[in-house]
Amino acid sequence: MLKGSIVALITPFKDDNLDEDTYRKLLNYHLKHGTNGVVPGGTTGESPTLSHSEHKRIIEIAVEECGGKIPVVAGTGSNSTDEAVELSKFAEKAGSDAILVVTPYYNKPTQEGLYQHYKKINDSVGIPIIIYNIPSRSVIDMSVETMTKLYELKNISGVKDATGDLNRVNQQLEAMGKEFIQLTGNDDNALEFNKRGGVGAIGVTANIAAKLSSDFQKACSEKMQEAEKLDKILQPLHSALFIESNPSPVKYAASLLGMCNSTVRLPLVEIRKETQQKVLEALKVAKLL
Repeated sequence: MLKGSIVALITPFKDDNLDEDTYRKLLNYHLKHGTNGVVPGGTTGESPTLSHSEHKRIIEIAVEECGGKIPVVAGTGSNSTDEAVELSKFAEKAGSDAILVVTPYYNKPTQEGLYQHYKKINDSVGIPIIIYNIPSRSVIDMSVETMTKLYELKNISGVKDATGDLNRVNQQLEAMGKEFIQLTGNDDNALEFNKRGGVGAIGVTANIAAKLSSDFQKACSEKMQEAEKLDKILQPLHSALFIESNPSPVKYAASLLGMCNSTVRLPLVEIRKETQQKVLEALKVAKLL
């Protein structure tokens, strides 16, 4: 089962091209520091501005570096169902352990449209599917009822819940049971999310604080007092990394740590100086600098 600290990987660029060597180094950083899974090609990986060939390539590289060691959960969502199916099939063929599929953005489908979208993807692959419910970016919100109906399908296995509504954890647990994988998409609510029945996070902070994030998630299932202590250390980072649009702040943090440069693709831009200072301060609080 997917659980613990799963990182929504940033995608490094060099001269506006995919920097494959640095990407491999980032993956090995996570293997070394206890990360429990990786998501190539998610929003944090700037999937909206990756070419199709780049998107497929980062999935391939993630499988090459991590396959058999920790799960690779490929981001394969799209607001075009056929495109999501095609990318999901590719991810399965490449060796991904699961796929993360965001609710279709911009189209604003009904709940029935959501059901049919995920059903078509489900019927096209044979690996677990994690629903990514993030109304703040997609506008639409998948209801617990729709999610419960989807869970009856063979490959629908869980949710990355970025609604920010902690009551959803309880509602989804009651509707679908403990076998339905609940992962938060909000680093800042991970402690309470896990207390209510969640089993981990697909997070951003883990990009630059892999060990702290994995230690925190482990403590949530073993020693809650330690988890609360680590959460206090991590909270300033969680806040700083979302002052401006993700992943610009976390890429800046990664540049300070010598992990990759801070380049993002338009329409994203690099963060302002006042935000840089706040990111720097949060890294110091976490003793990463």
